[in-house]
Amino acid sequence: MAEFISENIKIAYEDYGSGKPIILIHGFASNSKTNWVNTGWVDFLTNAGYRVLTIDNRGHGLSEKLYDSKYYPARLMAHDVINLIDYLNIGSACLFGYSMGARISAFAAMQAPDKVKCIIFGGMGINLIRGMRDSAEIIAALRASSVDEVENITAKQFRVFAERTKSDLRALAYCLSSSRDPISEEDVKKINIPTLVAVGSKDGIGGAPEPLADLLPKGEALLLEGLDHMKATGDRSFKKGVLDFLQRNC
Repeated sequence: MAEFISENIKIAYEDYGSGKPIILIHGFASNSKTNWVNTGWVDFLTNAGYRVLTIDNRGHGLSEKLYDSKYYPARLMAHDVINLIDYLNIGSACLFGYSMGARISAFAAMQAPDKVKCIIFGGMGINLIRGMRDSAEIIAALRASSVDEVENITAKQFRVFAERTKSDLRALAYCLSSSRDPISEEDVKKINIPTLVAVGSKDGIGGAPEPLADLLPKGEALLLEGLDHMKATGDRSFKKGVLDFLQRNC
């Protein structure tokens, strides 16, 4: 992967294909390869004629690991996305974020609306506003000496996933302690950019897509039937819905 410096932090990114640019922003404890390459998204979007840019969020993948929660608010990680647009001199791009990446995308759109053509919130519905209540349990799971010590089901899932992606558990704990910046209903209503909200019908982490889409001036909801937060990422109906949205808005 290539890298650039954003806010004095080394950020890894990859550049695929040619055409209209779309930046893919992965979820917590994941990385570009796991979230976007292994699930077929990069091939799918490049074959559809898009220039696909993937970014490893701070503390994740091949980007710099930081051991202080002050570096990880989503509003700050959004700067890395905006800075990548400037670094590559592409003017503007569509943003496609999954889970934590969706939250980062929302802040990027609020901070630099002229640089964002459209947005896709994957795996993040109304909980973008309501927030998520399991952070303390997940942080404890990440800091546990062994996954066998973790009893909370959701926290254990995140710990297992983080180990599978060979993530830096210490960096992730700091990240989660500040990355779930709340976004008010009033702020969401100001995101006047075409936005697709795509969430699985069994996704208790992201919450329902329809209530969030209804708040967005140009929002659309895509309910992925029968899918949870983890299984939705590479789903065929998800890809079809995203491509339809992109072709109409980007």
